[in-house]
Amino acid sequence: MPLRQYAYFALFSQHVSADEMTSQLGITPDEVSVRGSRFTEPKTIPVSHRWKVVCRDAGLSVDEQIARLLYRLRPHTARIAELVSQLADGGGGAVLQVVRYFNDTDHDESPSHPDAPDTPNLGLSWRLLSDG
Repeated sequence: MPLRQYAYFALFSQHVSADEMTSQLGITPDEVSVRGSRFTEPKTIPVSHRWKVVCRDAGLSVDEQIARLLYRLRPHTARIAELVSQLADGGGGAVLQVVRYFNDTDHDESPSHPDAPDTPNLGLSWRLLSDG
């Protein structure tokens, strides 16, 4: 079965922009987004600002994708924790998510290196998240 997957860590907020998050963290995100309100009158107010660090490397297991994210984020753990605490007070927060597309025939998912498995690893080692 064709399968494509990626993992990301995101911070989200109704009030703090992705630019402000970048400034506080000192980390440049891979992606940012702003989702606007459905109502434009009297003016459009963003519903959600999102700051993301993403691993889209093909041929890696979930563990490997998350490990790459954590490797990038670990040096900034204290600043991330402080910002997440601030965001939580205003309805924001953080998420670590794996996205999978099953039967995705639009993309070639051949392994990116010779030792990669023929099918992606669908499991996640919880030990990975607890290692420091």
